[in-house]
Amino acid sequence: MSDFAFASRLSVEQVEEGTDLAPKFDADGLLPVVTTDANSGDVLMLGYMNAEALARTIETGEAHYWSRSRETLWHKGATSGLVQKVVDMRIDDDQDAVWLSVEVAGSGASCHVGYRSCFYRSIPTGSAPRPELELTYRESDKTFDPQDVYGDAPNPTKL
Repeated sequence: MSDFAFASRLSVEQVEEGTDLAPKFDADGLLPVVTTDANSGDVLMLGYMNAEALARTIETGEAHYWSRSRETLWHKGATSGLVQKVVDMRIDDDQDAVWLSVEVAGSGASCHVGYRSCFYRSIPTGSAPRPELELTYRESDKTFDPQDVYGDAPNPTKL
């Protein structure tokens, strides 16, 4: 990592109305990141960045995240080739969340399960949750076969 440093948080005015990048990481040292497709505006994924991931994303123009399940820095697409090139990077008003607008290399997918978006299912609303509630698929086809891309690597999601 380079010598990149973030500004200290000195006042509400500085954080909310100023031009200093002074991110507020949570107790685990993370910021939530919403990532959308630059062309369609569709939400692709929700991830997290620690200070190093934020700095590397700024420096390289490619999305880096902190993998909570693997507890490691993660350059999106380093294994799959589905690199996310940052078109626009924004931080919210109190600088505790990031929004990335990206173009995705290859098939345009961002989900390790093989779908384009990690948000490929809908939850029905209008009644109390119950064990037999069924999710509705919004994406019918996978854009890649995870077995072909990741092989026998363990699923990165902890249950």
